[in-house]
Amino acid sequence: MPSPLPSLLPNSMTDALTPPSSARDFHDRIYRGDIVEIAGNAAMTELVAHARGLVEEALRPHDPQRLHEHLTPAQQIDTLTALQRAFTASADTRRIWRALLASLGLDPARIACDRLHLRFQPHRAPGSVCARHASTATVAFHRDTWGSNLYAQTNWWAPIYPVSAGRTMALYPALWSRPLKNSSAAFDMRALLERSAAGGRTAVGADEAIPHLQEAVDAAGAQPVLVPPGTLIAFSGAHAHTGVGNHTGLTRISFETRTVWLDDLLAGRGAPNIDGQAPWAAPGLFRMLDDRRPLNEVLGCARTEACAHWPLATPVGSGGPARR
Repeated sequence: MPSPLPSLLPNSMTDALTPPSSARDFHDRIYRGDIVEIAGNAAMTELVAHARGLVEEALRPHDPQRLHEHLTPAQQIDTLTALQRAFTASADTRRIWRALLASLGLDPARIACDRLHLRFQPHRAPGSVCARHASTATVAFHRDTWGSNLYAQTNWWAPIYPVSAGRTMALYPALWSRPLKNSSAAFDMRALLERSAAGGRTAVGADEAIPHLQEAVDAAGAQPVLVPPGTLIAFSGAHAHTGVGNHTGLTRISFETRTVWLDDLLAGRGAPNIDGQAPWAAPGLFRMLDDRRPLNEVLGCARTEACAHWPLATPVGSGGPARR
């Protein structure tokens, strides 16, 4: 069953999710900033095995964690983009993920999900310069909500192979309630999605795909996620996080996705918006888990909606978990 991740929460945000839990209990904790660890889950163990099987078959005879020793950066982009697409399109990937959410007491019929994604972060020598392609780039510091504008969003992340402090992602829990200067006000999600629809996901570069931080933050506040394969973490899309630059000699391979609970989106529940000012909300990034119907069709709206006029938008300075 879910439990908190104390190593990531050195402050008062720690709050145990004790069994029996419920979808309401789980999401309220996510919206108030808790970072939840799911360990010992059979479906997550199966997802790791499934992902490793796909990766190892595609990269045979090479060790996937040492792919940078055998493939040039350009070859890595081609090979890993194809692998990411195969994982996302796999019926087994979707089946296992659906079973995992159901095992946590979340009704898949009420959950909308972004793509189920394998992230590859190859080793790079310090000072080396490589093209920052979406399939291999280290993701920069951001809050997901700066771009999606969906504050009922939960992020999920899990290593497929072992990680280390230099080969993982990091969260900044101390910045949960601190407004940060960022580029979200000028972030044009609608234009990016139009380009992606015309040219595929690779038509949008890694640095274009998210709004960016525009002030300095203390790197000492970064808390690396150090959990073993088979363990999954869940946290609000409003949490600040970043990829850790990988100079460890091994490639980081991890799983990630994002979900939205339809009931909370409709009810206006979610994490507080402390600094997001993007002009667009992006429900079209998500599809209902059961029937794959786009979330925007369920809501009866466009794939992207202007926040100034969309009744489900969460303006800066508002929002927060439901009160019980």
